[in-house]
Amino acid sequence: MQRINAQDWYSVSTFSNDIRLISELYITAFYRCNIWHIRGRQSDALIDSGMGVVSLRQHVPLVTEKSLIAVASHTHFDHIGCHHEFESRCVHVAEADLLASPTRVNTLADPYVTDEIFTGLPPEPYLSSTYAVKAAPATRTLEDGDVVDLGNRSLEVIHTPGHSPGGIALWESKTATLFSGDIVYDGPLIEDTYHANAQDYYASMVRLFDIPVDTVHGGHFGSYGRDRHRQIIREWLDAH
Repeated sequence: MQRINAQDWYSVSTFSNDIRLISELYITAFYRCNIWHIRGRQSDALIDSGMGVVSLRQHVPLVTEKSLIAVASHTHFDHIGCHHEFESRCVHVAEADLLASPTRVNTLADPYVTDEIFTGLPPEPYLSSTYAVKAAPATRTLEDGDVVDLGNRSLEVIHTPGHSPGGIALWESKTATLFSGDIVYDGPLIEDTYHANAQDYYASMVRLFDIPVDTVHGGHFGSYGRDRHRQIIREWLDAH
């Protein structure tokens, strides 16, 4: 498989309300984490940071333009790979130990990280067999109801266990925007990881159903609106 130059690894797309999507172009869609950059007056937020196989700070200038808070929606390998590059790091208290001491097993790199998850390999010296997330101890732990304050924007933490024990979504009520992480998105949902919990997953989906969203930016796949949000959750609940 062809090696990709580091400068070609990422793309940046612009949404409304100073929200940008950073994508790792050569990871297959199922494994490609949506990295959300949110512009604030006092600081910016980065929700998730991808696999970490290419430096965000070196190759996406957007993330170095001002102070930035790196938030982990949860601690699977595809979401926290570049968290160590940022001074301010947030994660739910239930997964703080994983962010501080990641392993191939507890981040799910083992068994999922193989060459088959790529359409083009990261630059040398990357090897799937030795890939590992770097430790990035949290500078702030989050709990349900906490707020990530960007100055002119407030992101409320919604604890959404089920996919993982410390999964969170972030809710900006002013713009009716939900950053949902991996608890719900418009694609195949993962309910069978080693630390998933079926009862928690169901309760989280019930809670998210009535949130008056206009836009949902998930942890994977494309963004969508209120009708699709309720359709996804309703169909999931009916099936469970």
